[in-house]
Amino acid sequence: MALDGCVIAALTHELKFRLCFGRIDKIYQPETDEIVFTIRNKGNNYRVLLSANSNYPKIHFTKFNKENPMSPPNFCMILRKHLLGGRIIDIVQPQFERMVKLIIESSDELNILKTKELIIEMMGKHSNIILINYEDNKIIDSIKRIPYSISRYRQVLPGIKYTMPPSQNKINPLDIDTGDVFTSVIKSKDKRTPIYKALYMSFTGISPLLSREICYRSSVDENAILSNLDSQTMDSIYKNFTDIIDKIKTNNFIPIIYYDSTIEKYIDFSSIEISHLNYYEKHLFESTNDMLEDFYLKRDSKERIKQRTGDLRKNIRIKLDRMYNKLNNLDRDLKKGYEAKKYKLYGNLITANIYQIGKDQDEIELVNFYDDDHNVVNISLDKRLTPARNAQKYFKMYNKAKTAIYEINKQIKKTKVEINYLEQIIINIEQCTHMSDIEEIRAELEEIGILKRKITKKGIDSNRKSNYLKYISSEGFEIFVGKNNKQNNDITFKISSGEDLWFHVKDMPGSHVVLRRKDKTPGDFSILEAATLAAYHSKAKNSTKVAVDYTQRKNVKKRRGAKPGMVIYDNYSTVLVDSDERSALKNVKKQL
Repeated sequence: MALDGCVIAALTHELKFRLCFGRIDKIYQPETDEIVFTIRNKGNNYRVLLSANSNYPKIHFTKFNKENPMSPPNFCMILRKHLLGGRIIDIVQPQFERMVKLIIESSDELNILKTKELIIEMMGKHSNIILINYEDNKIIDSIKRIPYSISRYRQVLPGIKYTMPPSQNKINPLDIDTGDVFTSVIKSKDKRTPIYKALYMSFTGISPLLSREICYRSSVDENAILSNLDSQTMDSIYKNFTDIIDKIKTNNFIPIIYYDSTIEKYIDFSSIEISHLNYYEKHLFESTNDMLEDFYLKRDSKERIKQRTGDLRKNIRIKLDRMYNKLNNLDRDLKKGYEAKKYKLYGNLITANIYQIGKDQDEIELVNFYDDDHNVVNISLDKRLTPARNAQKYFKMYNKAKTAIYEINKQIKKTKVEINYLEQIIINIEQCTHMSDIEEIRAELEEIGILKRKITKKGIDSNRKSNYLKYISSEGFEIFVGKNNKQNNDITFKISSGEDLWFHVKDMPGSHVVLRRKDKTPGDFSILEAATLAAYHSKAKNSTKVAVDYTQRKNVKKRRGAKPGMVIYDNYSTVLVDSDERSALKNVKKQL
């Protein structure tokens, strides 16, 4: 699922139609590898997202707003200096590559009109956004600088001449005009190469998806070896190849996403119809831009959140590992403490047989009259001490062990609470859907001292409304789901009333879930739906037969001094549910 030459050709066509001769009004850099332009053209404002993200490089119109950093990064400042107020005079796709070039005219400090080129290279881990001077083809700067130590073939640094990415000896498919040229290009590959692979290895912008589609339309096995293909087969492949290329040349695009509804997952996208994916559900779009925004919005958000929470997740995992090691050590010490009960027996036996013990003995065998079998017990003695002192020594060791057992049990209980809390934080991190969710978790961890407090100019607005999840049950009842401990606290103690139903997975970290009654009695369906959501938003996610407790909210209490989100409850009932996503969301409607 990557941008290929066909999709970028469709994008270029749309961008050119809407943006040419438009004025660049604003430039932002919300992420280290993303730029957002606001362009005014023909009475309309367009927001254009340019991304050099290694996983999802792209360029398209966007309606989604991201929070911008307090101080704009250097590359953003350079773009503002050279491009702000400039006009886009052309948009091109060089050599049918996975690239888009914006040609922009803007005035410099002396009010002299200069031409710049902003090149967006969408090539996986090699993706980049590069600003060059049109007159001398020299790089002004790039969002990713590539020195010699990273690439010996091609450096991307200010002041050096811009060179195109390596073509890997591929040919522009738009330049192929005869079947003989097509066949000669294909046949130049290793004769053992499968035909679908030979296609995308021979031509720029042709992806494996398009290669397979050409084979499918030609009724040729995509894994057929080149050396086994006759001229008639090659003619058929060339015909279907030219059919696709003609659609691109004439801008005859059909933006489409293929969707597997059984697993609720996007399979692939294209700007032309992909016949061999027709058994999947099809989502058609009015424009390629709309298609890409829909496809990337959710996926990109998840990827960004995963990146932003990486250090946080690692920090919590390290602390969890330490807590588990501590718990193992405490269990070992507790076992030793319980074994120390024998010291009381030794002291009692020595005291009962004190007159049988002579001087200078280092051990003695005594009958254990506390044992029904009257077994003999071998007891070590300190020759330097009297029998009475030896008995006192063992009693002292026993008392010390008894005190240790009490303290160890306290530490075990405390450690288990800490582990449960950290496990809850891991669940909270996995459920983040917005950057504000991450910041709420960070603020909570800083507040209780797990993370060091960061000194920033801009803090979290404590009055901001938490974006907890909201659903409507099949019977019309509101269901609230907290994604972190702050939201759990809000929906449990601030938003819900005492008569509302409160749900939580049994004996496991998970979200608080509230089913609002509003003077009505919810039916079994709503209770099961709320319980399923509680199971899905917990450590038991995707498990079967998960126990979920529910009770009236007035039965939920927070202990004094307890960490955020940690509560106790009574007078509850328990229901068993499956916690996979499809059963959790099958009959409920999510509110935005």
